[in-house]
Amino acid sequence: MPGGESNQILVQLEGVVIGYSQDTPLAEISSLNVRCGEIIAIAGLSGIGKTTLIKTIAGLVQPLAGRISVCGAEIPKRPDRGNLGYIPQRLGLVRHASVFHNVLIGSRATYGGFLGVLASKDAKEMARKSIEKMGLTEKIWEPVRRLSGGQQRRVATARTLAQSPRVILADEFLSELDHETMSNVSETVVNYARSADAAVILIEHDMKRASNIADKIMVMDEGTLKILNPESMMMEVQK
Repeated sequence: MPGGESNQILVQLEGVVIGYSQDTPLAEISSLNVRCGEIIAIAGLSGIGKTTLIKTIAGLVQPLAGRISVCGAEIPKRPDRGNLGYIPQRLGLVRHASVFHNVLIGSRATYGGFLGVLASKDAKEMARKSIEKMGLTEKIWEPVRRLSGGQQRRVATARTLAQSPRVILADEFLSELDHETMSNVSETVVNYARSADAAVILIEHDMKRASNIADKIMVMDEGTLKILNPESMMMEVQK
């Protein structure tokens, strides 16, 4: 359960309509509050709007209506640099660059160097620690393009953790991972959320996996976002 002493709301949506056209909205979220240390999983069929919702919270897609606040900043304003970590489905890695360089991009968001030109010692150290947590130390100088899909997902996760963000948005970040690696990665992210009082919103199609990670599972269905009650959750997990 959330561990924030203040129980502070880090992500808040009120009357939010998502989509790319007023004529064809994808979903309406009447209310959503995510607090310090809380992990929320969003499930639902493909193409129903889950990724669009994450992108809208991240400020990459403008809401068609309503109010979104992340770390106290209301869209279109963005949270302070480094406060929001985003792991997109397509990862957004620099494929020709090394694992270290990609993760350093994340750590510089919070631990940048002089005028942001040179990476600070703290940024480099945080990058190395995040790479180690993802079990990629032996690949630290390997170009990302030479890594497997699962390894690239771990690089993207390390890049986000290196920011020490207050909010993490993750879109299917556990896909392409074997069971043991998936367990290690999800445990690392959960531990980070608890220890740093960070809020996590993740998209996860696997209900069993979602139930092992999240405090609350929400399902996007028929244009709305609904909380899955414990009984319904058990039925979905057993399918």
